[in-house]
Amino acid sequence: MAAFDPWDPDFLADPYPAYAELRAGARVQYYEPTDQWLVPHHADVSALLRDRRLGRAYQHRFTHEDFGRTAPPPEHEPFHTLNDHGMLDLEPPDHTRIRRLVSKAFTPRTVERLKPYVAKLAGELVDGLVHAGGGDLLADVAEPLPVAVIAEMLGIPEADRAPLRPWSADICGMYELNPPQETAAKAVRASVEFSDYLRGLIAERRAEPGEDLISGLIAAHDEGDRLTEQEMISTAVLLLNAGHEATVNATVNGWYALFRNPAQLAALRADHSLVPTAVEELMRYDTPLQLFERWVLDEIEIDGTTIPRGAEVAMLFGSANHDPDVFDRPGELDLARRDNPHISFSAGIHYCIGAPLARIELAASMTALLEKAPTLTLAAEPGRKPNFVIRGLEGLAVGVG
Repeated sequence: MAAFDPWDPDFLADPYPAYAELRAGARVQYYEPTDQWLVPHHADVSALLRDRRLGRAYQHRFTHEDFGRTAPPPEHEPFHTLNDHGMLDLEPPDHTRIRRLVSKAFTPRTVERLKPYVAKLAGELVDGLVHAGGGDLLADVAEPLPVAVIAEMLGIPEADRAPLRPWSADICGMYELNPPQETAAKAVRASVEFSDYLRGLIAERRAEPGEDLISGLIAAHDEGDRLTEQEMISTAVLLLNAGHEATVNATVNGWYALFRNPAQLAALRADHSLVPTAVEELMRYDTPLQLFERWVLDEIEIDGTTIPRGAEVAMLFGSANHDPDVFDRPGELDLARRDNPHISFSAGIHYCIGAPLARIELAASMTALLEKAPTLTLAAEPGRKPNFVIRGLEGLAVGVG
């Protein structure tokens, strides 16, 4: 167990050998520093994501005291109010009700209609990178693309978009393991500011509806579907955070992996038809969301180990995506890999609602870079963010030949 250390820079640089060590041990292992049960195998992670004895929340059934847990500190309340009313942290029936409304904006037909807009925007961003003679792939392409797309869907005016990424980054800091007080304070402040902004925007859309998702949620509420203002705010924040965080990190993690695997990059440059399978393989190879947590609502047993009600299970997506029982040569990058049941988008009722959009965005930016910057090179070794759960880079300096 010594190799698994989510605060060790060496582990963060390459957690995959530690995962192999975990998989060689028991199917579920208790990790005292975070008071969690680690689940490293693909079959178990996949099954538990669908197991209704586990939940993202527990307060729909238990009080903190009943569940043997301590309530969050009062000063964290703005973050938890925002977070706990989003569908990712709700269980049925509330989850079902909100997801049904939001899913109307993410139907295959709706997402398909966004393809030209996404491709155009990706092309413009890459043109800017090329014109500048290179730059930071994260700041110049990877971040602006999905932020603009989800902001457009929500109806957030272009002039208001600058704080969105910083707010999101600060809020997402709370999803790390045992976040320090400074991180919590930033998340609380961002939660208050983001919520206040959206409350004002909702008021504007009530007065003057548009074709955007926020206007659609207001209309659904007015037509009889129960949706509180807090649920609208939490849904908008969740869509922005989830709608770009993974895409941003998948983009830079992916290109960094390509630069370190020149033969695979050369194959991709020679055959752009590999883009769809390349997107899937890069999400598997260096998974942007490494861990997903569930509460044990009813006692479960895994391989003879009983995990009691009130415990927390940590499903290791990064480990599951490198499980040799499922993937042939999991440590190798194979952009032509066809049999690729990675779980980077989760599974079960909390399967990522924006997965089709993320795939379109990743394919669009990759295609634009292959076509417009065919000699893209790594200009400097990147620094890695000191995060485990959300895996990404501080930046990715590139040249264009």
